[in-house]
Amino acid sequence: MIGELAMYAGGFSYEAGRQWRSVEDTTHDEIMNGRNPKPFPDEARDEDYYTEGALTWLAADQIIRKGTNGAKGIDDFAHAFFGIKNGDWGEVTYTFDDVVKTLTDVYPYDWGGFLKAHIYSPGQPAPLEGLEAAGYRLVWKDEPNPYEKAADAERKRLNLVFSLGLAIGKGGEVRGCRWGSPAFNAGIVTGAKILAVNGRAYDDDVLKDAIKAAKVPGGTAAPLILVVQRGDRVETVTIAYHDGLRYPWLERTTPGKAPAGLDRLLSPRRPDAH
Repeated sequence: MIGELAMYAGGFSYEAGRQWRSVEDTTHDEIMNGRNPKPFPDEARDEDYYTEGALTWLAADQIIRKGTNGAKGIDDFAHAFFGIKNGDWGEVTYTFDDVVKTLTDVYPYDWGGFLKAHIYSPGQPAPLEGLEAAGYRLVWKDEPNPYEKAADAERKRLNLVFSLGLAIGKGGEVRGCRWGSPAFNAGIVTGAKILAVNGRAYDDDVLKDAIKAAKVPGGTAAPLILVVQRGDRVETVTIAYHDGLRYPWLERTTPGKAPAGLDRLLSPRRPDAH
């Protein structure tokens, strides 16, 4: 779970669509897109109400825990909000004000302002404050965290989204290109195929080694030179990228061995505990 949250946090740190589209608006994504592939999903955004919602509720949990000296947390809100008819699976409608009132009953705070900023307002910073309050911070390393490594193996892809800006499938096929990334600015698009890297036939390790070799302070190393096929056209693409491989991790900041706030939130507990 820690690695998965790192992927969310890293993705939102780069997601261009956050500048124009709110989290609330992404609830319409199934209607607008029907879960079909998008050429630039980070610019259009996706069903981010799931993933950014998780980080938003983490922030709410930490506000409650800090304000009550650990006596209460998001479980108390969930018990009060969802536990009104225990065992009844019927639908119950609710409003924004109902959510705010229940949160306020758990711990008095400007929950209306909090939710409007995080859910209804575009152009917000990446939602990292909950992670930081919970004893972790987003850091970048040159290898994927265990969760990402397993996910990439399952999907049979090379994930360079946070470096070149590419997600690459079998045989060099470009599955995705991040909006505004070095690869995007060089004109590489989804559906293209990378044939060669710096004069060598394409291979995942060849591309990763080339990215590592180009990581020189001040950007003094030679640029990457890719041969790319798009339809029936083949062209040489130059990318002046020198920041190396980048993958998101969550690094613990809480001193000692005691569980941090995020550890406590994710720890197993009885179904009736709150």
